Amino acid sequence: MEKHPEVFGNVDSDRFPLLIKIIDAKDDLSIQVHPDDDYAKVHENGSLGKTECWYILDCKENATIVIGHNAGTKEELSRMIHEGKWSEFIREIPIKKGDFLQIDPGTVHAIKGGTLILETQQNSDITYRVYDYGCLSNGKPRELHIDKSIDVITVPAKSAADSVKSVADLPVNTLNELYACKYFHIYKIDVSGKMTFEQNAPFMNMTVTDGNGIVNGQPVKKGDHFILPNGFGNVELQGSMQIIASTI
Repeated sequence: MEKHPEVFGNVDSDRFPLLIKIIDAKDDLSIQVHPDDDYAKVHENGSLGKTECWYILDCKENATIVIGHNAGTKEELSRMIHEGKWSEFIREIPIKKGDFLQIDPGTVHAIKGGTLILETQQNSDITYRVYDYGCLSNGKPRELHIDKSIDVITVPAKSAADSVKSVADLPVNTLNELYACKYFHIYKIDVSGKMTFEQNAPFMNMTVTDGNGIVNGQPVKKGDHFILPNGFGNVELQGSMQIIASTI
């Protein structure tokens, strides 16, 4: 990024703009919310906010995930949190392999144990912890960020039906766009045989989430990550594999 910004389309950024993570949650992770850019700039020393999305790579049977909440007003939200009414406040919804979740700033969210996800996010580490199930770190409860969380949580939450969508059965050999916002574009590609597309984005992050194949002569397999740089041109894919791709 520093020495050859042209590889990434000369993107105007002081850091690589996206982070791609595989998160393997063995236990329930803490319930969090992220601020947007405007709030983070003021309250976190000029930091960026955090917009992210999850693709469910795998999960246990009858799995759920925390997304959204049940408060109808800011007053009810504050009361539920301050009084520890977590079972009333937290909204869990069912998920399955191949689901996609967009997590905008202000969205209460948490990964439950037994879930494997691919996360694509703004390159920011600003996270407010709303609730941690009473877990201890070195014998002490981890810090919570109650006031900031209440500040930024969106009320009411987006509906459960609008929070999760299944993208398991999309057209094969197609660059299927899952989501687009000002921070990223997310695509899913199911390769069966051969396909080609033109790489005309500033760059494209690629993660092979299943199967194996060949990309312009280079063998790739499940678990591989690579970047198609700016000006790459024609992308030739062959094999039997699934790829989640992202760009800005």
